[in-house]
Amino acid sequence: MSDTIDRTRTPLLTLITLEALDRDYQAAASRRGVDTREGAGSRVAVVLVMAAFAMLVTVAAVQTSQNADVDDASRASLISRIESRRAVVGDLQADIADQRAANTAAEATLRSLGSRYGDTQADATAIGALTGFEPVTGDGIRATLDNPPNAGEDDAVVRDTDLALLANGFWAAGAEAISINGQRLSPMSGIRNSGEPVEVNGIGIAPPYTILVVGNQRTLSANFIDTSSGLQFLALKDQYGFPYRADNEDDLHLPAAPASTRQLRSATVLSNPKIEGGEAP
Repeated sequence: MSDTIDRTRTPLLTLITLEALDRDYQAAASRRGVDTREGAGSRVAVVLVMAAFAMLVTVAAVQTSQNADVDDASRASLISRIESRRAVVGDLQADIADQRAANTAAEATLRSLGSRYGDTQADATAIGALTGFEPVTGDGIRATLDNPPNAGEDDAVVRDTDLALLANGFWAAGAEAISINGQRLSPMSGIRNSGEPVEVNGIGIAPPYTILVVGNQRTLSANFIDTSSGLQFLALKDQYGFPYRADNEDDLHLPAAPASTRQLRSATVLSNPKIEGGEAP
């Protein structure tokens, strides 16, 4: 029987069973020739061996099946865990994308705010320069005005109104900033006499008076003599003999007005403000 078995195609368990049966038959046949009385006992032994072997095969098959079920369950569990982790990773990647988008938007907002802040700072500086509350540097005119030579207390000397006419004439001529003896003129500045001395911003100044005017050199002097304040000042200068000189300068430095002049006592917003006469800053 064993000579007809195809070992290359027969399953391992079947092959073991068949070979075991062949050996049992051979053993039984050899014993039958010696003692025929032992044949029945041998057949019983063969049956028991076969039953035991079949039981072993069955147990092995069951165990193999159980192991396969466990392997399948483990594989399914592993796949489930992989899918779960993959979903978590997908959610995290989506959160990262959202955070990147939010960060990009925040950076754009920051750049916009930085640009607006820079523009506001530039506007504040420009307004401060025009109103006199920021120091300025530029080209313009340096003018000097003094009392007449050998003028006494009873003689005609430069008064606050004379300096005001001079300043108003330059404002009307296109001046951007004016200072008198280092005192910067602002909308809150006052030029007045306190007895004989002249005060600007509440600070006394003495002749000779140095008036620094920042503006367009090419037009300031010509425009000055075309203003009503400028013409009145020139007439007074000639009448009382005030020494006066105006020269162009390329590098003028004007300080800011005193901080005390920045405090408003009262103010009214006009819907259409106009400078009366066109001769005020």
